[in-house]
Amino acid sequence: MMEKNANIFVAGAETMIGAALVRALEKNGYENVSSESDYMLDLTDSTDVTLYFDDSTPDYVFVTAGKSGGIAANQKYPADLITDNLMVSTSVIQAAFKTGVKKLLYLASSCSYPKNCPQPMREEALLSGPLEPTNEAYAVSKIAGIKLCQSYATQYGATFISGIPANAFGPDDDFDTENSHVIAALLRRMHEAKASKLQYVELWGTGTPRREFIFVDDLADACILVMQKYKGVEPINLGCGTDLSIAELAEMIKEVVGFEGKIVFNSTKPDGMSRKILESNKLKALGWKPKTNMRQALGTTYRWYLEQMIYV
Repeated sequence: MMEKNANIFVAGAETMIGAALVRALEKNGYENVSSESDYMLDLTDSTDVTLYFDDSTPDYVFVTAGKSGGIAANQKYPADLITDNLMVSTSVIQAAFKTGVKKLLYLASSCSYPKNCPQPMREEALLSGPLEPTNEAYAVSKIAGIKLCQSYATQYGATFISGIPANAFGPDDDFDTENSHVIAALLRRMHEAKASKLQYVELWGTGTPRREFIFVDDLADACILVMQKYKGVEPINLGCGTDLSIAELAEMIKEVVGFEGKIVFNSTKPDGMSRKILESNKLKALGWKPKTNMRQALGTTYRWYLEQMIYV
């Protein structure tokens, strides 16, 4: 169990997941939580990271940092995505080992699983087949992070574990038109269509792919539980166990936003993997279950987006 007065470092506190983790840790009474933003630390600079770890000597480390994006961003910026994620994971994990961190949790991505992975996706399916081409570079960097944790655990006995979350969304999500993931992108598209009184919104793909989503505050609770209880060398899936199609998701977001036009799918654009859902029995066995239903989570996320627009 993490001691309430333990020195905890969240790498990536400016990301959606990192920000949720900081909120959850503070809510649960952890008194000494810090991040790179507190010290203007560049997580891609191994020298700076090592110097910081030498000085601060964190007990526990959560690694949520690194660039990410949807299909469009993965196709346009594969070099940026793979380079940033490799540099962050190498710098932070190596510094954590050198300074004797008690335990580290690295967050990978469900993109790490093969394109034609049997569903629901089990942890042992990693590296069992070719990756989805639309996000291959990003996926490779995340797999490397998993393997880095496993290597330190195997060679040195370090308690460095990795988690594979479902598609996360919520407050602090990236709503940028190029870099956003599907829920943030759809919320913004529907909102702008509503504001402009458009008759329809055109979305990429066929609408048939199925995805599993997890509200970021629920994911943060899962991460804390895993840090407290999980010790396996193999990664652990962090998912809710349910999925829905992109078309179903779009209709749900349409209702949340209040857009009254039609949804049109452009089948000439890529779909990505046909289905992605995690088998999360290990997580459930630890006693975790989501607290937030999908509609409630979408509403919370949309309200956060509207609040941010006031200050833009």
